[in-house]
Amino acid sequence: MNTATPADTARTTPRTVSRVLLAAFLLAAAADLVSLLAGADLGHRIAKPLLLPLLAAYAVTRGAPRLLTTALLFGWGGDVFLLLDADWAFLVGMGSFAVGHVCYLVLFGRRRTSPALGALYAAALVGTVLLLWPDLPAELRLPVACYSLLLTAMAYRASSLGLAAGVGGALFLLSDTLIAAGIADWPQLPAPDFWVMLTYLAAQYLLTSGALRALYGESRTNV
Repeated sequence: MNTATPADTARTTPRTVSRVLLAAFLLAAAADLVSLLAGADLGHRIAKPLLLPLLAAYAVTRGAPRLLTTALLFGWGGDVFLLLDADWAFLVGMGSFAVGHVCYLVLFGRRRTSPALGALYAAALVGTVLLLWPDLPAELRLPVACYSLLLTAMAYRASSLGLAAGVGGALFLLSDTLIAAGIADWPQLPAPDFWVMLTYLAAQYLLTSGALRALYGESRTNV
């Protein structure tokens, strides 16, 4: 029976493999973002499903705990379902992201976080939900509110792992707020999908690198 731990994987995986996987993730991210700016929908549909599996594979080679890998893979599930232009797919995708946030919350454990930061996140949550509520489709109001609560909790607790993970959590919240604003038919930035993906990809990378650094130390995460 294979009893290798994530830490054993990191020790036995050549550093070159990690570098290649990280480079592949960054290349796929660049391709996706350029496709969004250029309006090349096919490029986006090809690149987007590759992103989180590549990041998860990189994390595994650096000794990622299973909860981190699971969170990334549920993020991948959300990415894939959101490519489908259907209300049911949006709800399933949001549910997949929600499971990923639960994995992150369990991973963060009971590490200390700033009460003042928690108050800021709580105010942002209440204010955003109250502003969005009248403009959201009626069938999405409760699911979006519940998801926003879970996402805000994840973003706040991410700060317990340090600055990188904390910024990652905040960017994840920003990315999904941009999506919700689009659903509510609020005025959008130029190329709105580009900004959603830019903040989202930065969020997932920072959460991953921040978690690895906090759990295993600087030497384990350098590539």
